Amino acid sequence: MDSRTARRASTDAMAAVAAYGIAGVWLSAAYTANLEIRAMCMAAGTLVIGHATASILQRSPRRSTPADRVTLLRAVLVACCAVLTVPGLFTGRPPGPALAVVGTVAFLLDAVDGPVARRTGTASAAGARLDTGTDAALVLVLSCATAGPVGPWTLAIGLLYYAFVAAGRFRPHLRGPLPASPARKAIGAFQPFALLLALAPGVPPWLALLGPAMALPLLVVSFARDTAELERLHRRPPAETHPDLNHGRNHEKNYLDDAGVP
Repeated sequence: MDSRTARRASTDAMAAVAAYGIAGVWLSAAYTANLEIRAMCMAAGTLVIGHATASILQRSPRRSTPADRVTLLRAVLVACCAVLTVPGLFTGRPPGPALAVVGTVAFLLDAVDGPVARRTGTASAAGARLDTGTDAALVLVLSCATAGPVGPWTLAIGLLYYAFVAAGRFRPHLRGPLPASPARKAIGAFQPFALLLALAPGVPPWLALLGPAMALPLLVVSFARDTAELERLHRRPPAETHPDLNHGRNHEKNYLDDAGVP
């Protein structure tokens, strides 16, 4: 059984790589004739799909669940978004409608993998990490895509999460659990929504600017509040730790699942 489960996980990971390879080559060829830019398109998407498949292949024991397959599909879509984003970074042209469409599908699918995991009884920390990485990649790619039409400051929306994770390497308690927060969830869900709104065809420039301009300060406030809470909990004696903390998930998942996207 373990051998069959491991083979299925490997098959799922390789299927995701193959799907991205086919779609990525086609999209890069369709959107630019420059071979160097095509190579960078494929490299950007490979980083996304590579992280997702590594999350599956490095598990011990190796396994994938129905929810993981949904997340792998999302990772393929996010990788395709990366392919569609790169040409605009070099040409200055705004992204086409395909990016908004593919990004929206990836965003909406995030409402599927969680319920699938709960319904099938296969929720796990490994699945949460895969979901988190995919969520973060989508926000980063969309923030890069809006840097041209809206302004380079939108990159901060995608980079803040990674900055917080990096800070957790130096202060491990910043990776600790937090109480569930509807406000965190709403603020996190607003990030990809605002970026996708800015990329939608026909959106007035003022509205394209307004969404990210609201999203960034809300995100900064959310991170600042969570940092302050984690620092306060770190200074508490162990016996005083809040009893309602969600100890089953790390802060990255608290932010981008509880907090980050629906």
